[in-house]
Amino acid sequence: MHEEAQALAQSVAADEQRRSRGWQNRFRLVWGGIVLLLISFIIFSLNVEISFIQTAAPFILQGVWLTLLVSAVSICLATILAIIGALGRLSRSPLLNGIASFYVSFFRGTPLILQLLVWYLALPQVGLIFDPIFCAIGALGMNYGAYMTEIFRAGIQAVPLGQREAAAALGMSSRTAFLRIVAPQAFRIIVPAIGNDFVAMLKDSALASTVALQEIVWRARNVGQKEFKTLQTFIIAAMIYWALTILFSTFQNRIEKRLAAGDRNKESKG
Repeated sequence: MHEEAQALAQSVAADEQRRSRGWQNRFRLVWGGIVLLLISFIIFSLNVEISFIQTAAPFILQGVWLTLLVSAVSICLATILAIIGALGRLSRSPLLNGIASFYVSFFRGTPLILQLLVWYLALPQVGLIFDPIFCAIGALGMNYGAYMTEIFRAGIQAVPLGQREAAAALGMSSRTAFLRIVAPQAFRIIVPAIGNDFVAMLKDSALASTVALQEIVWRARNVGQKEFKTLQTFIIAAMIYWALTILFSTFQNRIEKRLAAGDRNKESKG
């Protein structure tokens, strides 16, 4: 009886794998068909010149490293601001809570492009002149930091109160309990959101082209305008952003799966 049940289970599992593989193959076929149609439309309907693309693409690709640098430094700045802001929002001090709440309200309530232009055009009027890359990092970091403040606050509050009470019962101070008990658990909740924000920041970094930062969009616009072929160069830029988004989204999904696997292992041991 046991052998029959085991054979049945294996048969069911094999059937599920076949169905899964079939679904994945059809899914890839649909994607491949759509991409092929898009490429055909671009080549035959938009008068694409291969020689121009071979010249323009390397120039535009040189902006990838600047885009990645701005996005990476900005997300680090945003994370630092979000940690400080979240602690302020959770503070019982009216002063700290008020400052953190104002920061979140103001930077979430005004457009990112406006904040970027303030850094680049308005601050020089009071004697504060920054390089375009610092303007981009400052604007992106402070804007995303405001959004991530609420994410961090929610992640900290998602840790059950019983965990803190148990830590207090063991004689831990509030600071020790936060660092050893609350923060590690909140971190696992927050990590996926940080990944999502980084992917979004990769695309929002294109706004830095308005302050003459020579990233992907700036290069695509300039080389396209010189040859009156901005459509072709913007298509190249779009493909680059799309590829970066897919790459980092895949990396983020792997991190989420690893964290989820760790949670399942803890539950099974418990």
